Amino acid sequence: MIRKILGAASLFVLAVGVASAQPQTSPQYSHAELQKMIANAHTPQQYQALATYFRSQQKLFEQQAQSEKQEWDRRSQITAATYQKYPRPADSSRNRYEYFTYEAQQMSQQAAHFESLLVTAQP
Repeated sequence: MIRKILGAASLFVLAVGVASAQPQTSPQYSHAELQKMIANAHTPQQYQALATYFRSQQKLFEQQAQSEKQEWDRRSQITAATYQKYPRPADSSRNRYEYFTYEAQQMSQQAAHFESLLVTAQP
């Protein structure tokens, strides 16, 4: 009985910790919702919402790229023989770093596009 109570209490504490560790600074949209928002955007407020969303996504990808860059550097220091087989762990980190960097650039371009539409849409 005590184990069940302790187990439930620990799950509650874990859930509260996870919820507080992941603050939602911007809304998360599904792909379909995002496509619908893009198709229906005609007002400055809609353009602003899309630009804000894409800037937040850009920052998220930049943070992930920075984290992966540090992991790539760390893995590059390892010279053990098993780490020299292809694909090396450093190669995987490099590929993830390049992916996150590319995605950040794509989000930046999208945000810039909607920011330019915002400027032209305002009277």
